[in-house]
Amino acid sequence: MHLLRKQFAQRKASRIVGSLCGILFFCLCISPAAHAGATLFLEEPYSYDGAFAGTGHSAMYLSNVCAASPVKLRPCSAGESGVVVSRYDGIAGYDWIAIPLIPYLYAVEQRDAVPLFADAKLVTFLRDQYRRQHLEALVPDRPDGAMPEGNWYELVGASYDRTIYGFEIETSPDQDARLISKFNRQPNRQRYNFVTKNCADFGREVIDFYYPHAVHRSLIGDLGVTTPKQIAKSLAKYSRRHPDLESSTFLIPQVPGTARRSTSVHGVLESVVAAKKYMVPLFFLQPYVAGSLLAGHFGEGRFDPAQHASILDSRSQFDTAITRADRRAFQSRLDELSRTGFKDERSTEKKWEHLQAAAEPQLNSSGQPFMEVRSGDESEPVGISRGNIFITSESSELAVKLLQARLRQELRPAASRKTARSDVEDDLELLQQLLSDQPGALADAASSANQIRMQARPGSQ
Repeated sequence: MHLLRKQFAQRKASRIVGSLCGILFFCLCISPAAHAGATLFLEEPYSYDGAFAGTGHSAMYLSNVCAASPVKLRPCSAGESGVVVSRYDGIAGYDWIAIPLIPYLYAVEQRDAVPLFADAKLVTFLRDQYRRQHLEALVPDRPDGAMPEGNWYELVGASYDRTIYGFEIETSPDQDARLISKFNRQPNRQRYNFVTKNCADFGREVIDFYYPHAVHRSLIGDLGVTTPKQIAKSLAKYSRRHPDLESSTFLIPQVPGTARRSTSVHGVLESVVAAKKYMVPLFFLQPYVAGSLLAGHFGEGRFDPAQHASILDSRSQFDTAITRADRRAFQSRLDELSRTGFKDERSTEKKWEHLQAAAEPQLNSSGQPFMEVRSGDESEPVGISRGNIFITSESSELAVKLLQARLRQELRPAASRKTARSDVEDDLELLQQLLSDQPGALADAASSANQIRMQARPGSQ
């Protein structure tokens, strides 16, 4: 126990040093005059894309460019963190849409409002609330007032669906100004075409505007189609060849929750070669074709977007992934804390996943999400983000379940490779605080559940 706490203290000290010495992604981004960059977001596939093609999605994050509107760009002011711009299909007839960074990733407007654990109901709610506040001109309600269908959900909350890799390269204020002028001057009309004008083609066009001929398609590996992974591979190679340009590679983890985890991103040929359902029949029917595909795939060389990538944690700092030794130590600590937790019947009856599925999401007046969790004929508000998890002392045991659900997922072997060590340390400390017997542990809580409900944002129910 003493050794484990000593390890935590040492790691916390190393995190402080690392945050001072390392590349601080968001900290740099909020000071556009000091640092500017164009970052390719390589986004892992999920759902049908993950099961079949597996090419994922790409978008461009511009740290020194902000949105006057979703379809108009402007230079950022001090304290702003830039926009994510991408090409979409079937959204109000536009070719590209610009969304501020935090909403694009999490469908909320403040970093401390990001849910610690999300399910489909909560994600849909947060996306719809952001649409009603900021995007209704582009994506209006249906005639009956209900939420519209379509691809608009891709505009916000990307990190609930997938892990995202970032490949950043330095830009200058003059380059950014010329890009803003170009985008605002040219017609913004839908151009999407899966083969010739897809999301990866958009990224290629933006990067080539900053650095001509820096990235390119792969005629062999992708059969001439531009793919997100190929653009990331080209940009990483370009950055290595130009060490004079500031660059970095990082990973933004998928938010823990009940949604299936996204899968590895592939190129066109790689998606065929990696799938037994395609290759096994092909070997029997056309062995020469199968052999040619394998030769072409291995001739292109492997590219792992996670290699040398730092992980962006919940404090907007870069850290390393959990090691096996870390995972064992963290799991031991979680087990110990769980044994000292609430012992009444209700606390062991259901896990948080089941409680959240039956709960109703809401937003308070500060834009912080919380859940109304039903217990018999009554309900309790439970804060679900770092900014409001200490809502009331009455809901503390439900908040414990929330933290336990998050930690269980973070410590799974597959997830731990994409989880920042500092996030697990913070989550364990937060869990310990929730379980503390000290009266001051909940000193920052709101005065009562009724006060929280009264502060609920109008229209958020």
